[in-house]
Amino acid sequence: MSKILIVEDEETIADLEKDYLELSGFEVEVANDGDSGLEKALQEEYDLLILDLMLPGVDGFEICRKVRDEKNTPIIMVSAKKDDIDKIRGLGLGADDYMTKPFSPSELVARVKAHLARYDRLIGSMAEKNKVIEIRGLKIDTTARRVWVNGEERTFTTKEFDLLSFLAAHPNHVYSKDELFQKIWDMESVGDIATVTVHIKKIREKIEMDTSNPQYIETIWGVGYRFKV
Repeated sequence: MSKILIVEDEETIADLEKDYLELSGFEVEVANDGDSGLEKALQEEYDLLILDLMLPGVDGFEICRKVRDEKNTPIIMVSAKKDDIDKIRGLGLGADDYMTKPFSPSELVARVKAHLARYDRLIGSMAEKNKVIEIRGLKIDTTARRVWVNGEERTFTTKEFDLLSFLAAHPNHVYSKDELFQKIWDMESVGDIATVTVHIKKIREKIEMDTSNPQYIETIWGVGYRFKV
């Protein structure tokens, strides 16, 4: 089910849009001011954003700019402003569409479906070129050797990336330190498996919110490690 965020300060409009989208099978969340909308858009994963321009706090233009700096999520801007300059500015900041109020909720639903379908086709064509693993806010592009955590790119050494991508590609499989050392460092482990422990610690510092309670790489005491899904 596609997840949509509506950032709209007029609650009656937001509720109407939410009702129509939910009836069409979408999961919908609403933020009624720019600050909470920006926080949600950056920290959570959505399939599409619907942004009003005039908002308390951060306006829709600024939300669009900051989201587009980090994510390719489709964005539909809505506004009571009919001036072409606002439409041009919004599209120039990276919005995918611009709708002028008032508009029919059914038209909004139709545009949402069209943009999601287009984005799916784009991601599908990209996936043929780049193999990407995505799990709970962690995105690993194994082809480009890049990693993002909740939309923020993190830097990894060669072996850190190799170890993370190997574990993520084999979820729920428990590997001993010896097995990981042999697979990643391509040699028999001769009293040097502490290297694995050190690299796991460094990886956790980069991807985990709480390293003492990891949500991705779990320690199986007396055995080794596994990547949880």
